[in-house]
Amino acid sequence: MPTFQISEAAELLGVSADTVRRWVDAGRLGASRDASGRRLLDGADLAAFMREGSHQDPDRHRSSARNRFHGLVTGIVRDTVMAQVEVQAGPHRIVSLMSREAADELGLEVGATATAVVKSTNVIVETSGDRHA
Repeated sequence: MPTFQISEAAELLGVSADTVRRWVDAGRLGASRDASGRRLLDGADLAAFMREGSHQDPDRHRSSARNRFHGLVTGIVRDTVMAQVEVQAGPHRIVSLMSREAADELGLEVGATATAVVKSTNVIVETSGDRHA
């Protein structure tokens, strides 16, 4: 059964390790301890927690899109009609092509925070063959 350390769960949840520790301490997430005393979260329990959306901001925008990546605008290329906007959200780099007008109306600039909302009918899932499989 796959297990995750606090820091690994935090990365998957998009929150800090301290937030995950607080959730464990408050009983929102279950954890056990390994032989070294480190807290481990059961992969199935973590998946259920994520599926319930318990880690998400309740005040977020209501939308049918379920893939939201909050991050920092790290690059913008504008021409007269279009703009290419790059957002770095944790380990994820999201690139969006939009109208120049939309980028300007949103006030997008390098160093600003933004949320990339992704809705797709075709998603490819790959595995890295890491130790959690």
